[in-house]
Amino acid sequence: MREKLENNFSEWYNDIIERAQILDIRYPVKGNYVWFPYGFKVRKHVLRVLRSLLDATGHQEALFPLLIPETEFAKEAKHIRGFEDQVYWVTHGGLDPLNVKLALRPTSETAIYPMFKVWIRSHAEMPLKIYQVVNVFRYETKHTRPLIRLREITTFKEAHTAHATKEDAERQVGEAVDVYKNFFDTLGIPYTITRRPDWDKFPGAEYTTAFDTIFPDGKALQIGTVHNLGQNFAKTFDVTFENPEGEQEHIFQTCYGISDRCIAALIAAHGDDKGLCIPPDVAPIQCVIIPIWFKESQKEVNREIEKLKEELKDLRIHVDDRDIRPGQKYFDWEIKGVPLRLELGPRDIRENKVMAVRRDTGEKGSISRKDIKSQVQEILLNITKDMKARAQKELEGKIHESGDLEEAAKIIKDGGGIVRAGWCTAKACAEEIEKKDITVLGLMDEDVTTDCIVCKGQTKVKIQMGKSY
Repeated sequence: MREKLENNFSEWYNDIIERAQILDIRYPVKGNYVWFPYGFKVRKHVLRVLRSLLDATGHQEALFPLLIPETEFAKEAKHIRGFEDQVYWVTHGGLDPLNVKLALRPTSETAIYPMFKVWIRSHAEMPLKIYQVVNVFRYETKHTRPLIRLREITTFKEAHTAHATKEDAERQVGEAVDVYKNFFDTLGIPYTITRRPDWDKFPGAEYTTAFDTIFPDGKALQIGTVHNLGQNFAKTFDVTFENPEGEQEHIFQTCYGISDRCIAALIAAHGDDKGLCIPPDVAPIQCVIIPIWFKESQKEVNREIEKLKEELKDLRIHVDDRDIRPGQKYFDWEIKGVPLRLELGPRDIRENKVMAVRRDTGEKGSISRKDIKSQVQEILLNITKDMKARAQKELEGKIHESGDLEEAAKIIKDGGGIVRAGWCTAKACAEEIEKKDITVLGLMDEDVTTDCIVCKGQTKVKIQMGKSY
């Protein structure tokens, strides 16, 4: 069912984004796209899951300005160097030149931390955990791609936290990783977790932990990051607090983000040659009901449909009562990935049954109208479980081990995916790896003894390598 998707993922992806009405790519600014109402509902339910996880762990949602004065943005040297090629600048207000240029936020550290300086006075006010869901702008010079590589990222969840101790900030990193694990597990998106090498960490961070998934074309996509900022930004913006001994100290900070890429990963992890396949938890429509009409029984079928709607009112359901052939309706809802289809005709009414069809497997069978709500809920739970298991199995099939650089390069070139290998941590060896058109994705958290894939020196560090978006 995923043969076309796997053989030509790029063509399938671009086609299904439009046909399933997720995004309209025809907006006349490169790298900017329009959410269709159906796609925006998918986005809404995905964010509902993420917000609930953040709220349950003591985060508070806020909203900070889009415009960042150059004077603030330029304070953190490493940070601005990391983004200087990507920033959009506002230079005029109407026809008048501005005294201070304003950056359209590429991310919000330099907008939020001046406010932390105002808000935080004492250790008793921490930990402070703030998040927002906003759009950010990055002048992406590579090939833009819907939801993957954008110039306006319309779904950017960023969390920013402040702590009185290094230990509490480190604990927060662990909590953030757990939040993201729960989030991706709910969406059934499989992932690997690594620590980014120093040259690829977030500008201004002590270290960066990243979540990656593997797309059907074998390329890795970073879908979430967690950064321990230490006191770097606190010192830059002079964010201090009074400790229990009455002394002034700089706060410790973390930040972590997820973007539109989580929607791209959802599409890639579960879609098939028929179209989208959306997990029930985040599907805009969990169950579509198709009336099977005949002229002499249309009123009877419609009456039963109303009863069925009432029985399933706690679910997100939709009755497709368009005056078109049932086959066309099936096709339309399969493209949009609705998890479950219920068909009801005169024969089903006589037998007190409904025909149920699973989107993920195509499995079809009659279910009794008696206690139909619990039966439908059980089917949806099974769909969720099975979709997650299938996606996880597929990811595991794309992960390889190798101790030979030439072999690793061939694996990645021929079939894609991730290769795990030893690395001595020398930048020179990493550069040799990347000469093979391979990206060092991250360092694994494993206590093993192995040999570096380049110099063969003994090491306790393993890395993940592959091609990435």
